[in-house]
Amino acid sequence: MKQAFLILLLLNLSFLGFCQKAEQIKSIDSYLTEVMKTYEIPGLAVGVVKNDKIIFQKYYGRENLESNKEVDSNSLFRVYSTTKLITNIAVFQLIEKGQLSLDDKISKYVDYLPKEWQDVKIKNLLSHSSGIPDFARYEDIPANASNAKVVERLSKEKMEFETGNQYSYNQTNFMLLALIIEKISGQKFEDHVLKNQFFDAKNKVIFSSNSLEEIPNRVQLYRYNDSLKQYKKSTHVGGFRSHPGNGLAISLPDFLQWSIHLDKNQLLKDETKKLMWKPFDYSNKQDVFAHGWEITKTGNVTSYGFSGGNVSAYSIFPENDLSIIFMSNGYKYNAFPPLYFIVNHIAGLIDKHLSNPYLSREESVIYDLIKKPAVKKEIYGYRIENDNVIFTYKIPEDLNAEAIDKMSLAGSFNDWNPGNTVYRMVLKNKNTFELVLTKSQFEKGKTYEFRFVMNKNGWFTTPYSALNTNGNPDDNNLTLKVD
Repeated sequence: MKQAFLILLLLNLSFLGFCQKAEQIKSIDSYLTEVMKTYEIPGLAVGVVKNDKIIFQKYYGRENLESNKEVDSNSLFRVYSTTKLITNIAVFQLIEKGQLSLDDKISKYVDYLPKEWQDVKIKNLLSHSSGIPDFARYEDIPANASNAKVVERLSKEKMEFETGNQYSYNQTNFMLLALIIEKISGQKFEDHVLKNQFFDAKNKVIFSSNSLEEIPNRVQLYRYNDSLKQYKKSTHVGGFRSHPGNGLAISLPDFLQWSIHLDKNQLLKDETKKLMWKPFDYSNKQDVFAHGWEITKTGNVTSYGFSGGNVSAYSIFPENDLSIIFMSNGYKYNAFPPLYFIVNHIAGLIDKHLSNPYLSREESVIYDLIKKPAVKKEIYGYRIENDNVIFTYKIPEDLNAEAIDKMSLAGSFNDWNPGNTVYRMVLKNKNTFELVLTKSQFEKGKTYEFRFVMNKNGWFTTPYSALNTNGNPDDNNLTLKVD
């Protein structure tokens, strides 16, 4: 009898798990269908891996706007700077084999470097703390220039800052990493990566930073031209030096398989991944970034990832055995790139504790700014009672409130400093933050500007329904005036 009860219990739990998974898939699909319409995305591919199994894999829209060819499992999306994650893995594979060290000077592997670059280390390239000039900022370097010619040209420029001091995104860093990979491995960068990371790729995985090159099944990238009010094809040509930084084109099935290999420690050992994801120690003690990976903290949850061209993103939650892949070929509203919203939303549909409340709030506000619903505009963010100005933020019910560590006020009245503890808001109940200031702190008749800030650096976009704004499209700050 006891055994029969246990069998029945296990069957019920299995059925409930199946229903939950089916509901998650349905919710993700419905959400992505709506997102496609809202942002007018031409084509999209999204995949989710949970516990080393693909639980979601779906395709939407068209590969290009000139034909009716639909996005499918053979579509090759150029992932732009998400490519850098692949280059990172290649570097750490060499570190794991003892062929390279984070503390090695790059001059050990590259001969023709200027004197100012000699002491830059591998870890500085990965963390974008090298201070080396970025070739992407100089238009006089031909796309077909050799790496040596690129270095020769950049050697005429001063170092941008002291090595190790700060984070400054830089394409030259990854050109140099590819040179070092080639020096150690004795292989072309592209061949080395394909052999060691995509050894079982079922579809074609390619490298090309030439947007004009005709490649079968490669998805066309579009940028929306606000003046012409239409999509235009990307025509950028980056050359071979851009391959390690933005050249990968890959199908969703092969990207998903790569993610599974990463999670199963088949690309790197667990301790090597922990080293890779360890925050770099910048001298300015302000910037937060790992060795080539963004770090996102949501409550007690930490995820790592990177994005490319505002059209692709990869995010992994190691402690939750979850990874999400997003690849698209454009979006209409240039001021509102949707990729981070989408990845965050999908994570929240899998587990609400993974949803970053700032991104969730911003997604909702941006949706209204795009749709412009018929609502009555009202004073937002504060009210005046007797001799006090009471600033208020009410947390929406669908936000992951547990991950809101603090709320602050920043404005023209405190030098826009959200770190000023005098302007730290207080949680009055489970869903409302308040800050009470006396009216006497504000000059009568003067207009002040302000914004709310969540968790230190999450600056709120002003909602569409707010009446009290400065009307400046560049920032659209909230305004306050005490009569």
